[in-house]
Amino acid sequence: MTTSATPFVLPDRVLAFLDAPRFASVATLDADGRPRQSVVWYLLEGDTLVINSKIGRRWPSNLLRDRRLAISVIDAVDGYRWIGLTGRAEEVDDPDRALADISAMARRYHHDEPDRAERLIERTFRTQRRISFRVHLDEVHDHLDD
Repeated sequence: MTTSATPFVLPDRVLAFLDAPRFASVATLDADGRPRQSVVWYLLEGDTLVINSKIGRRWPSNLLRDRRLAISVIDAVDGYRWIGLTGRAEEVDDPDRALADISAMARRYHHDEPDRAERLIERTFRTQRRISFRVHLDEVHDHLDD
């Protein structure tokens, strides 16, 4: 666990794991305290995760009310290899940045189909109101050892 004065640094093995375009499960808290999970794309900016959503979905609304979250990222080939992260989300109140983030994610997750990524960006994401969050991590636990 780190303090607010000390930036959190992810171990190299965790950075390498997160560098691959894996799906993340984001857990937030509903207003009544019940947990809510959603599967999302993410970007890695140094030791910070970036997540993005269409405005109006429940999980981003939850983060605007209560910034705490937990994230798990699982290896799709070997489900016993995974990492868990906890932290706080910081809203990025900039529609242009949110569009740039989701565009980068589309290109990352559809790197083998660049035309599909560009169609998603133009036909879907550009027409939506989007929001991004930078996730400032407090803790990581990994299950990456063989």
